Amino acid sequence: MDIINFGLPIAVLIGIGLYTFRILREYERGVIFFLGRFQSVKGPGLIIVIPGIQQIVKVDMRTIVYDVPTQDVISKDNVSVKVSAVIYFRVLYADKAIIQVEDFFEATNQLAQTTLRSILGQHELDEMLAQRDKLNAGIQELLDEQTGSWGIKVINVEIKHIDINESMIRAIARQAEAERERRAKVIHATGELEASEKLLEAATVLAKQPQAIQLRYMQTLTEVAGDKSSVIVFPLPIDLLEGLRFMSSGKSDESST
Repeated sequence: MDIINFGLPIAVLIGIGLYTFRILREYERGVIFFLGRFQSVKGPGLIIVIPGIQQIVKVDMRTIVYDVPTQDVISKDNVSVKVSAVIYFRVLYADKAIIQVEDFFEATNQLAQTTLRSILGQHELDEMLAQRDKLNAGIQELLDEQTGSWGIKVINVEIKHIDINESMIRAIARQAEAERERRAKVIHATGELEASEKLLEAATVLAKQPQAIQLRYMQTLTEVAGDKSSVIVFPLPIDLLEGLRFMSSGKSDESST
């Protein structure tokens, strides 16, 4: 009986000692309340907490990675998509994270979901698919601004998946095909326009020199006659004969002089 009576105070002292002396890791901080009022933030290392007078709340200061649940979002152009994201945040001020909000993790979680739907709903589907970096930065900036009063720093936001239903995927494929056809037609029309402009310039130059037209005609005949497997019948223009006669007469005049 004496042993039991003697062991009870020892157990009480050990319990008081364990409560009084706390060891906080490097990434932990302790928010100390003195009779219910905030007193200080302590840690890391060995700290002393007076039992019955002081209370301690531990806060993890490491970066927290949180997967935002898949959200149903209606884009600006009325397309329904499912979007999932991941956010990285950490506690900067342990006292604010405990005092200013009941559960900073849950609060940040809910705020991330609503902000994700709000920001993406202001953009069209093409912007969601092509401008993820811009959207990530916008969501991160807005979240960081709103969680600052809780002592929370939102480091980064990344949109992971944008899921579209099958009918919308087929519509996007048809749109992409139509866009490719449009570009091909524009390129072809541009080429035709440039070719016509060059032909017009060539025709203008040839019109000023009739002999050049005749020479070009003869060169074309030579190129066509290069294929020995075909027989070509073509008319001999009178203008060509006149041009050749004019060229030969010019040469004879030069030789006589």
